[in-house]
Amino acid sequence: MRKLKSAAVALAALALSAASFGSASAQDFPNRTVTMVVPFAAGGPTDTVARLVAESMSRSLGQQVIVENVGGAGGTRGAGQVAKAAPDGYTVLLHHIGQATSATLYRKLPYNVLTDFEEVGLVTDVPMTMIAKSGLEPKDIPGLIAYVKANKDKVIYGNAGVGSASHLCGMLFMSALGTQMTTVPYQGTGPAMNDLVGGQIDLMCDQTTNTTGQIKAGKVKAYGVTTPNRLKSLPDIPTFKEGGLPGFEVAVWHGMYAPKGTPKAAIDKLNAALVAALQDPKVIARFADLGTEPVALDRATPEVHQKFLAAEVAKWKPVIEQAGVFAD
Repeated sequence: MRKLKSAAVALAALALSAASFGSASAQDFPNRTVTMVVPFAAGGPTDTVARLVAESMSRSLGQQVIVENVGGAGGTRGAGQVAKAAPDGYTVLLHHIGQATSATLYRKLPYNVLTDFEEVGLVTDVPMTMIAKSGLEPKDIPGLIAYVKANKDKVIYGNAGVGSASHLCGMLFMSALGTQMTTVPYQGTGPAMNDLVGGQIDLMCDQTTNTTGQIKAGKVKAYGVTTPNRLKSLPDIPTFKEGGLPGFEVAVWHGMYAPKGTPKAAIDKLNAALVAALQDPKVIARFADLGTEPVALDRATPEVHQKFLAAEVAKWKPVIEQAGVFAD
């Protein structure tokens, strides 16, 4: 009996010691490099957002925040890697709207988007633009709508892969038109954009972080923006509501996550660095060049992020189920 009691006391002491060590370790966070996983290929719009934020967060944290691109499976490969990472704050995920839609797009997802992560905060809402190869015939949105309906079997729509923002935008566009197009999924935004510029595909809908430069350089034709109002960065491009397609509105929000169980002290420090990045004049200016801006600071909290993610999962679930488009 005494031996059992002694063993119990020893285990309790060990648990207390481990908890104290974990707490102290979290308080000292960070004392080494933090890895920010982007679940898409380098050079894409989410990668661009991540690198701007990571650079600024490095200064606030006093440790380097490096970006690691872990593409594949519509963003679920990288997200799954973070879900399984040690919950110590040294591995975070920068993901877009796909974090919410993957909960329905993938019926056998190896993690739960609502319970296997700690939300750090929302980052930005990025508008989208419908763009085409420079030689596509229609001159405006009404012309594009008529053209797609008349040539649905011939029009080739490219996207960055199943579950990507460009895939979701295209799905909503086809749903709004009641017309299907030939869809070609690529391994990332970069390859899809290269083929659009080269004229191998006809259309793509993507984030302004990736399309603004191409539009201003005249390499692609821009038809419309997916926002209620015109963008300051692209004032000559009409909204789809102006073009006769009301309701076709979508923005690609981005958020930051850590593995479930990451100490609150680490989450708080990551959030503080994120909030500082969202107020960094360099980040704000660069975001503006890309046609977006940081979220309002009252949205950059773990609590708001958690509620918003749950609402987005609920919002997209019936849309995806009705379309009958799944990734597995």
